[in-house]
Amino acid sequence: MKLFILNGPNLNRLGKREPEIYGSQTLADVEANCSALAEQFGAAIDFRQSNHEGDIVDWIHEAADSNIDGIVINPGAYTHTSIAIRDAIASVDVPVIEVHISNIHAREAFRHESKLAAECVGQICGLGTFGYELAMRKFLQQK
Repeated sequence: MKLFILNGPNLNRLGKREPEIYGSQTLADVEANCSALAEQFGAAIDFRQSNHEGDIVDWIHEAADSNIDGIVINPGAYTHTSIAIRDAIASVDVPVIEVHISNIHAREAFRHESKLAAECVGQICGLGTFGYELAMRKFLQQK
């Protein structure tokens, strides 16, 4: 099994950016945790981050063309704005789980709506960086 773990804008600032909301773990810490979990299951992950919407769209297309088994995506602020990422998810036959470190439904009103959620098989939010591992486990259980 191979999974893509995609991260959107500002997630490269984890551990520095608003630690009272996002915690003290860095994106490298999240990647290490995800890699360790994948290794336990004999799976592979491809962990990526970009501040650019088009990169994320391209990676979603690449997942479909590369026979990736699932995508875990933390689209950051693109959650609330990106029709392009929504359409990319809808255009591929790869299951996607949307992850958010904070509870987007308990924050500012503009964060309550996800443009992507309806095209995803699930959404995990508010469980910190452990949400990545939970999303991975959903895919790994299906192995």
